[in-house]
Amino acid sequence: MLAESQYQPAGDPLDRGELTVGTPIDANSSPEIAEKLASSSAVQKNSLDEYVHFQRRIFFATIVVSAIAVSISFFWFPISTSSSLLIGALCGVLYLRLLARSVGKLGKSSKTVSKIQLVIPVLLVLGVSKLPQLDLLPSLLGFLLYKPSLILQVMLESSNQEESKH
Repeated sequence: MLAESQYQPAGDPLDRGELTVGTPIDANSSPEIAEKLASSSAVQKNSLDEYVHFQRRIFFATIVVSAIAVSISFFWFPISTSSSLLIGALCGVLYLRLLARSVGKLGKSSKTVSKIQLVIPVLLVLGVSKLPQLDLLPSLLGFLLYKPSLILQVMLESSNQEESKH
């Protein structure tokens, strides 16, 4: 307490009423500022377009990988295993969609990624455990089919960036 009472800041702007807040920037007052604001919004729009395009490629790759895996499983495994794989793949696509929507909201209306997409694997396991026609392991493998498509897209993206540098 003694140390607190002896310490009084000499230049406290709040006590003297000298606190100044920055003035708003008028884009019409300076052409450089207006140009920077316009280029910033163009970069932001371009980034958003790239994200949407990347998202569509991931969904397409996930659907293709899932279709290939399910069609191969129909030839090699019983119908219950193939249908379990199909159900899992559909749940994986739904999970990926919910995750992408949550990531798309970051910065606009949310500061964190929501956890609602985690309900999908829980419902998948509960549904498979209640239905005797479905198998757990193929449905979980089907759910995880979105991962190879993500790896494939990252590899394609990195190879495209290397080619554009040369």
